Amino acid sequence: MNDDGVPGHQAHVLLVDDDERIRGLLQKFLMRNGYLTTAARDADHARRLLAGLDFDMAILDVMMPGDNGFVLCAEIRESRNMPILMLTAKGETSDRITGLEAGADDYLPKPFEPKELLLRLKAILRRAPSGGGAMPKTLHLGLIRYDLDRGELWRGSEQIRLTATETVLMRTLAATPHEAVTRGDLVEKLGRDGEASGERAVDVQITRLRRKLELDPKQPRYLQTVRGEGYMLAPD
Repeated sequence: MNDDGVPGHQAHVLLVDDDERIRGLLQKFLMRNGYLTTAARDADHARRLLAGLDFDMAILDVMMPGDNGFVLCAEIRESRNMPILMLTAKGETSDRITGLEAGADDYLPKPFEPKELLLRLKAILRRAPSGGGAMPKTLHLGLIRYDLDRGELWRGSEQIRLTATETVLMRTLAATPHEAVTRGDLVEKLGRDGEASGERAVDVQITRLRRKLELDPKQPRYLQTVRGEGYMLAPD
């Protein structure tokens, strides 16, 4: 743990919010401030992510379709000791108590300033016990595994070399597994905004990346095309 309250490795935050705009803005803000951030749109999506990934902290919106944040918080607390921060539009004392009783470490009512969220997050992580010897954050794609902390792709003991462009694509897609990333967003991540051929270049790079990930690149299982939306990484 460093002086800012951030673990020695890049802290991995699970962000769960059904508002796509808020979810996107917070994810970008946290990633700009040094936190690896994986976003989920609801409790069911979060459960799928939790089944395959390790997190240092969760930020949960309370009001969501399906199971609300209180239910998800209590469920996480049954099996994990990671810190949990609740977000809600309600600031009543009763809701704060409900969140804390469900196992939350802190509670931040909406609307809030992103900088306040960052300060709360740092304070919670500073108080959290060190995980010491935690396993690397890893996505599994059949025989392939992707180390999110290091941005490395492995097949058994053999590292699969990624180009700089492929590295950016993998980091971007792995940040929101099982959720489509638009071609426009990928163009932006690759720094090709304004280029007429930007989306075509992304398509070419995706094809090359599939050759490294898939048993049959022509019928992709793990790097999928989502018609009308973009591309999605679908780990086991």
